[in-house]
Order: sequence, then structure tokens, then C-alpha cells
Amino acid sequence: MDLRLLPSFLAVVEEQHFGRAAARLFLSPPAVTQHIRRLESELGTPLLHRNPVRPTAAGLRLAEHARTLLAAADAAVEDVHEAVRREREATARPLRVGIMGHGSAEITPAAVNAYRRARPEVPVEVIQLNFTEHVSALVEDRVDLAFIRPMPDDDRLVGDVLLTEQRIVVVPGSAPLADARTEGVRVADLADLPIFRVPDHTPAIFKDYLYFHNEAARRGRSIALFPQEVLTGVLTGHGAGSGLRSFARYYNWPGAVFVPVLDAPPESSHLAARAHDPNPEVAIFRALATTLARELAPRINNMPLP
Repeated sequence: MDLRLLPSFLAVVEEQHFGRAAARLFLSPPAVTQHIRRLESELGTPLLHRNPVRPTAAGLRLAEHARTLLAAADAAVEDVHEAVRREREATARPLRVGIMGHGSAEITPAAVNAYRRARPEVPVEVIQLNFTEHVSALVEDRVDLAFIRPMPDDDRLVGDVLLTEQRIVVVPGSAPLADARTEGVRVADLADLPIFRVPDHTPAIFKDYLYFHNEAARRGRSIALFPQEVLTGVLTGHGAGSGLRSFARYYNWPGAVFVPVLDAPPESSHLAARAHDPNPEVAIFRALATTLARELAPRINNMPLP
């Protein structure tokens, strides 16, 4: 039996009229009539009385089976589609987004959430990067994108400037520099400031950024890989920290004082990716992030230090 004929038969049984059944199915009355005749021919018995239109005894029995068969067919199709969807979700490679520190401030979560809304079928994995990984995580294919600073001079990578900010240092409230939290300091004032250390394998460009290109500043007693370790070292007297202005909002720990460095060149945070990455999801994420950055960056830069 051709199951495609059953909707026409059920429509006639329920409407008790060939014309209304045809309109309900968006078919012509002759097409519906032909479907009924084919069913009656296949089964070898009349299924409908024509005047008035009502099912025969055989038609009543077939209507019961037809509803069960069509419901089962619909359920089978839905079940197959669900299996395909689950298989795709299970095998889909997530978009891996690395974030060093707080990334590009408010732009970072805005970009991740915008991508999730735009591409709900693609899983997103957020990976925290330490200060040594803003090149290696991408080159070693551990992440697909990375919110980093500063942008390394590496032909293997490409980057988008998202946010350019004033530099700051973070010191304990008991430090002499803490008194300059309002008026700020100059790079020359940092000559005796023991900024925390990073491992030797940290990229040189990050070390230069961290220490304001000042070799004498590399004297902190503790090694830090994450911002939380910087703050712990600052508050326990093991060193001072440096960063971008938005660092103060994300890591405003009691006892930590954030002091602007007036004459340090502003520094940018970037969204970096592998050069010539063929993954279209990388391009989509970059486009969303740069669009959001144009909207949010002016507002972020006007936020006061806490």
C-alpha cells in the first residue's frame, strides 16, 4: 500500500466531502478522487459511499489503521532527524576560544555570547591562557582564537585590534606609589618598582610590555602566570603588577591600588588567530568581535578607575 495515498483518504473521511478534503490538502478534487480510486483498487473493495460521502465498513477499519500508520511514519521521520542532530552535535568540533587574563574587557564576553546566539549549533569552548601561551596556544592548535596582548610579530598569526587602553601599575595600599592613584605616575617613577616575574620561556614581546621596556623592573620575587597570582603577590609584598586600565575593574581586590602610568604608550588587546585558517567559524567570530569592539571601545575607555 502506498502510504502517500492515506492522507487523502483520511481527509475525505473527516471532511465528508471531496472538495473540502482537496482544499485542506492543497490538492485538486480530481487528484483526491484518483487517490481514493487507487486505494480501492489496491484493496479490492469500496472504501467510501459517494452520496452522501461516508466510509464503508472497510473504510472505517482502514481509517483506524491509517491514523496509526501515519503517526508511526511521522514519529520515525522525527526520530531519524533527532538521531542525525545528536550525531552532528557529538561530532562537531567546538570553536575553542582562548582568553589571556581578562581578554579585551567587556568586549570578550560580548563577543562570545554574540557568537553563541548567531551560531547555536556550534559548541564553544572557552580556555584560560596564562601569560606564556598567547603564541603557543594558537601555533600548537590548542585554541582557534585568542584574546591576547600585545600582538606578537609572527607571520603565523593574524590579529584584530579590539581595545586600546592606558597602562596602569598595581601596588599594595601601603606602597609609596599608592598615593599617586589620582594624579598618576610616569615610567621613570617605576625604576625601583619590583614587578612580578614571568617564566623565562614567556615571549619577549610580553616581557617588554609587562616591564615597560625597563630591564631594572624585572625584580619581583614571585613568578606569576595568571592575574590572580599577580594580585596575590602584590598583596603579600612579593612584587607589583602592570596591566591595562580595564584590569582594575576585573581584579579590584581589597588592598590593591591601581595607578595610571601617564607617559607609557597606550597598549592594545587583540583577537588573534592562525593566518589562513580555513575554518569559517573563525572568520564569523572575528567579524562579530570587531563589530562589537567599534561599538563598545569608546564607552570602555571612558570608565573611571575604581
